[in-house]
Amino acid sequence: MLIPKTESELAQIIADAEGPLSIQGGGTRGMQCAGSVLNTRGLSGVSIYEPGALTLVAQAGTPLAEIEAMLAAEGQRLAFEPMDHSGLLNTTGTPTIGGVVAGNISGPRRISVGACRDFCLGVRFVDGTGRVLKNGGRVMKNVTGYDLVKLMSGSWGTLGVLSEVSLKVLPAPEKSGMVVIHGLTDAGAVQAMSRALGTPYEVTGAAHAPQGSDGQPITMLRIEGFEESVTYRAKALQKVLSEFGESSVELDQDRIASQWRWVRDAKAFHDHDGHVWRISVKPSDAPRLVRSLDAKAVLYDWGGGLIWALTAVDVDVRASLEKDRGGHATLVRGEGFARFHPEIPPIAKVSRGIRAKFDPRGILNAGMMEA
Repeated sequence: MLIPKTESELAQIIADAEGPLSIQGGGTRGMQCAGSVLNTRGLSGVSIYEPGALTLVAQAGTPLAEIEAMLAAEGQRLAFEPMDHSGLLNTTGTPTIGGVVAGNISGPRRISVGACRDFCLGVRFVDGTGRVLKNGGRVMKNVTGYDLVKLMSGSWGTLGVLSEVSLKVLPAPEKSGMVVIHGLTDAGAVQAMSRALGTPYEVTGAAHAPQGSDGQPITMLRIEGFEESVTYRAKALQKVLSEFGESSVELDQDRIASQWRWVRDAKAFHDHDGHVWRISVKPSDAPRLVRSLDAKAVLYDWGGGLIWALTAVDVDVRASLEKDRGGHATLVRGEGFARFHPEIPPIAKVSRGIRAKFDPRGILNAGMMEA
C-alpha cells in the first residue's frame, strides 16, 4: 500500500506509476479497483478553520469525525449531512473528507441545502500525469475560474487524487423537530412529503419507510432552527398535513438525531443479504417503480426522489427504470451489474474525453465509472 505523507510525495508516486492505482481514503465505501492501492490517509489535518468566515480547509485524508467534532465545538456543521457507508457495506476504517468530496456524499438534508459539491469552495489534486492542480479558493469570495471543484466532486478519483479541500460550513440549528405520520401507503407518503416540502415551513428532511423500526409504515418530516420557531412550524405543518391522518410531533433531540442517522446510513438494510441500490427518480414515479422491483425492503428519502432498495441478487433495477419513465440507479452493494448507471453515448463520449485530459494513461481507478 502506498501512503504519501505530503502532496509532493503523492505527485511523485503518480508520476512514477507504471500501472493502475486504486485510490483509497478511509476504505469505508467499498470502491476497490485493480492496481496498487494508493491511500490518502497520510494527508491528514485541518489547515485553516475560520468559524467567523464559515470556511474550513483540510487535507483529503482527514477523518470526517475529526472535522465534525471540530465544527460541533464551534456550533457549526457540514450541512449536507454525509453518509457513513461502513455499516451498510460491512467495511472498516474511518470516512475521510476527501472520500466524501470524491463521492459527492450527501444525506437527507440535500433537499433543502444542496449537495456536498455545493459546499466545496476549492480543491487541490494531482492528476494522472503527476501534475498538482488547484481550482477555486480557500474563501467564498475567491471562487473563480473553470469549475473543476464541482467536476472533481463525484468523480470518484478517476480524474485526480484530492490532496486538499476547502469547504463552506454552516451554523448548527438550536433545535430540531419532527412531524411523524404512521400508516401511510407509499403513494400517500410521497404526496404528504411533497405537500410538506411545498410549504414555507423549511422542511430539512422528508423520508418514508414502509417498514420502520417497529415494522409499521412511518413518514418523517424534519424541521430545524430556533426553538420557538421549530415548535410553531411543526404545529403549522401538522395542520397542513391533517388530511393525511393523525400525526405527532417529536422534540426529543436524541431520538430525532438517531432516527435521521437511521435514514442517512440506510440502517434498515444493515445485516440483511441482497443487493442495495440507490435510485434517483421523479418522486411521483417512485411508488410505481418500487412495486415493479419486488424489493425485500425500501426506504424513500428526499421526498421520494431517492429510493434505497434491497433486492435479490438477480434483480435488474435498471431494466425496471427503462420501463418506468427512466431514472438513475447506482449499485451500492453487490456484484453482477455495473456499479454506476451507464451513460448515454453522447455523454459517455464527453466523459471519456475529460478522463483522457486529466488521466491520459488511464491509471486512476481504471474502469470504475465505465459500464
